[in-house]
Amino acid sequence: MQFTRLVKMAVQSVWSNKIRSFLTMLGIIIGISSVIVLVGMGQGTKESVSQQIESLGTNLITVSITGNRSKSFSSKELNQIKAKPGIKDIAPELSSTANVKAGDNTASTSMEASTPSYAEIRNLTVSSGRFINQRDQDNRYKVAVVGIDVANELYSSTDVVGQIINVNGVDFKIVGVLAAQGSSSTGSGDDRIIVPLSTAQRLTKTTSVRTFYVEAKSKDTVDEAMGYLQLFLNTKFGAASNSYRIFDQTSILDTVNKTTSSLTTMLSGIAAISLLVGGIGIMNIMLVSVIERTKEIGIRKAIGAKRRTILFQFLLESAGISAIGGMLGVALGYGLAYIAQRLLKMNVSISLNVVLGAVAFSVAVGVIFGMYPANKASKLSPMEALRFE
Repeated sequence: MQFTRLVKMAVQSVWSNKIRSFLTMLGIIIGISSVIVLVGMGQGTKESVSQQIESLGTNLITVSITGNRSKSFSSKELNQIKAKPGIKDIAPELSSTANVKAGDNTASTSMEASTPSYAEIRNLTVSSGRFINQRDQDNRYKVAVVGIDVANELYSSTDVVGQIINVNGVDFKIVGVLAAQGSSSTGSGDDRIIVPLSTAQRLTKTTSVRTFYVEAKSKDTVDEAMGYLQLFLNTKFGAASNSYRIFDQTSILDTVNKTTSSLTTMLSGIAAISLLVGGIGIMNIMLVSVIERTKEIGIRKAIGAKRRTILFQFLLESAGISAIGGMLGVALGYGLAYIAQRLLKMNVSISLNVVLGAVAFSVAVGVIFGMYPANKASKLSPMEALRFE
């Protein structure tokens, strides 16, 4: 019964100073909404990047030469690697920038040259037409598969199968259009063209291959495949060489997760500062409230109110202000997250644990920063309080 009365008194005190209470809550509201939105953005970014990496396949391994310009991988070496245990397939890649033209429209895009296995290894599909096949590779046909951005920029349409596209001054026939890939940390997956490796080698007058992709038979054989690749690279370049890079999707995913987790923690820390500022605001207002209600406290203590009753009442007020601010902050946070998703096209992933943790933290801030004013009020002498002007 006494608890209910104290709650009513706390609510009346907060309600009687609505503007002041709201301004006090503002720091908590901003802090909670900031925590929810910033952590949500961090989690959303982590999920988006992880999905993009996982979409390439968890059994994908990438090998590339980074240093010695005179070194390259020969067809014989690649065939030897393909025969190793744990390895399902392999696809070499030549990449460069290409100037493409169709009619009066021109553009600059990324050109990738590889073999038919490139599609399966890189998890590529076509929305229309077909991918390059073995006949294209064996006969050095001038055919190309284009991304939807290239098709739209040159033809204002994705219905371009059978059209002729000029690549670096050479005419290619479009045989397929890639399905939409979207963008990633390495750039747009839709702004590119893919041609047969043999055709590109003839046009560029080079057989040099400095990058290739390996598909392990399963995610369980990735380590085995990595071991054979490492042995091959150590033999070719030397065990202590830094002339090459080899990495699998799992290691990339681990690195990304660690980076985004650190970023999310940093953003949470920045947002938590505003909660602390809000807590200082609560303490300041509660101190003012103690001074304003000194006579009230004196009268209550004179008629028998215990110290813990006064302490509890002021703690209820500070915790109530903080809790209400926390709930309003949650509502604002969800609203800002919705706006970010709809208008800014950002992926914001809000976790219920983060919301509950933020509200609990805001209440804790109210209790902690309300403790000093509440303790001060409870220690007031009835005689001094009644004489206070």
